[in-house]
Amino acid sequence: MTETIAADPILETDFIKEMSRQTRALDTYGTYAGYGIEKLLDPFVLTKERKAQIPLVGDPDEETLSRVKAFYNAIAVLIEKECKQLAVPLIHLTHEGFGRALITVGRLVVVDKTLRDVHRFGFASLSKMKDEADKLLSVAIERIGQHPDVAGM
Repeated sequence: MTETIAADPILETDFIKEMSRQTRALDTYGTYAGYGIEKLLDPFVLTKERKAQIPLVGDPDEETLSRVKAFYNAIAVLIEKECKQLAVPLIHLTHEGFGRALITVGRLVVVDKTLRDVHRFGFASLSKMKDEADKLLSVAIERIGQHPDVAGM
C-alpha cells in the first residue's frame, strides 16, 4: 500500500505562489522551466549545513541577487493586492552585498530594510521566509493606513 504525501500547505499560500511567479519572471534563460515550486524555491532555504558551506565574506553572484529581487518583488505585489496602489521595490547593493531594500507606495516608504552579507541571503525554511515576508507586509500595510494621504499621491 502506497502512502500519498500531502503537499505542504505553505505551498498554497499567496506569498509562496507569488515567490514562484517572481522567481520564474527573473529567470531570463529558462533555467527553471519545468521545476515544481519546491525545487524552484529550494535555493531560498539555507539550512545550517548549507550556510556553513558559504564563506563568511564574499560577493553575491547574479543568482543570489535575483533571489533578493524576487523576495522583495513578491512583497511589493502583495502590498499592491492589499491596498490597491502601486508598490515599487528598489534594491540598491554594493558589489560586496551591502545595501538597502525599499518599497514605496506613492511617496511613502513602506519597507526599508538594511541588507548585509547578501551572498548568504536565505531562510531556515520556507515557513521562516513567509514569516519574514508577513512581518514586512503587515508593517507596510500599517504605514499606509497611518499615512494614506502620502501613499495616495
